[in-house]
Amino acid sequence: MKSNGLVLGVLGGMGPAASAEFMRLLAEKAPAERDQEHPRVILYSDSMIPNRTAFLEGKGEDPSPYLLDGIQSLLSWGADLVCVTCNTAHVFIDSFPAELLARLVHIVEETIYQCRIRSPKGAWLTATLGTMNSGLYQVHASRSGYDFRIPDAGTQREIHDVTDMVKEGKVEEAALKYKEIIERLWAIDRLPVVGACTELPIAYDATGLPPEMGISSLDALAEGCIRELYKPVIKK
Repeated sequence: MKSNGLVLGVLGGMGPAASAEFMRLLAEKAPAERDQEHPRVILYSDSMIPNRTAFLEGKGEDPSPYLLDGIQSLLSWGADLVCVTCNTAHVFIDSFPAELLARLVHIVEETIYQCRIRSPKGAWLTATLGTMNSGLYQVHASRSGYDFRIPDAGTQREIHDVTDMVKEGKVEEAALKYKEIIERLWAIDRLPVVGACTELPIAYDATGLPPEMGISSLDALAEGCIRELYKPVIKK
């Protein structure tokens, strides 16, 4: 099946491993049988974008200008729609001009959509401290009445450390820590765990835990992009 011809712009680098995993998922999910049936994609992996959580904690440079420049650059290079492979970045992106948001495949909205399909009763939300403290997922979920279970503050700190381990290339160490955290959460309520940071699905895949009990924000974003890239385009 051939794509609809729209060009996808991917703003990545937050972190690079998550961006690479997203591109793998995009290729895997495409209903294509040969190269020419895959969508055209522009990847801008900008690892120089300041740390999002650090700024939200008052410790670093504002990433907003970098994110805005990255999205605008992708559009100027020919992207018809864009996505950003970082959940915490959407704390800032949500305040961008409406004309830019209209061309964004939103990772939070796509993840919540998958949560509603796969676990209508709710799910554990795991993410960076920046994402958790901002209420980003809770705000978006409230629009559809979806219920996230929130780990306690100490556990949230541990989960944030898991994301840093993946960024450092310590995936096996991250998986061991994440598995121990998840098993503690499941002792409270055995609901699926949402990897609402793009490093967490990488850690989850290495835990050996049941695939059906993990909901990946990277996977959800890839699903959303494939939907947009293969749906019929109405010509004006």
